[in-house]
Amino acid sequence: MIAWLEGKLLQRTAQSILIATKNGVGYEVFIPQSMALPRLDDDISVYTAFVVREDAQELFGFSTFEERETFKMLTTINRVGARTALAILSVYKPDDLRRIVAQDDVNALTKVSGIGKQTGQKIFLELKYKFKADTNLASINLPGSANTGVFNDALTGLLNLGYDNQSAGEVLSEVLQKEPDLDVGEALRAALKAMAKNK
Repeated sequence: MIAWLEGKLLQRTAQSILIATKNGVGYEVFIPQSMALPRLDDDISVYTAFVVREDAQELFGFSTFEERETFKMLTTINRVGARTALAILSVYKPDDLRRIVAQDDVNALTKVSGIGKQTGQKIFLELKYKFKADTNLASINLPGSANTGVFNDALTGLLNLGYDNQSAGEVLSEVLQKEPDLDVGEALRAALKAMAKNK
């Protein structure tokens, strides 16, 4: 099984990259669209997952070992093939998926291209079950259940303003842990203020 690749970035397409290794072999690797890449001909290394189907053998690449393991976990979920798992990781990092589960954000996966509401909810339920035993879930700072609704609404506001899900979620969590009685507007203003200070 191919678990790691290192070489030169030879080419890039909309869905994949071509890595040329030192021994003269080129591998096509499908990657999340959010993956940061070096310039062509620069060194690159990726964690990989090798997927064998009846009609194809494909290699999928990731920046971190955690992303690779999350990809493998996602492909064990009913109705989630390798391409769907890759599409999910193009939108959400592993910590984002844990946060979605912790917040019971049932409809979050519908933001992923090709996933409708019904399928998204089914995937969410299986994802929740699989993350239940994941000890890393407890390490994520989340607001208490009493203000989860405020958190979700304020997070939506920040995303609409162009902030990314992970940094906005982390700042909001800190704000609501310090001041749990804030309403949506107050939480949004406090988060914006905090992010302005961090720039």
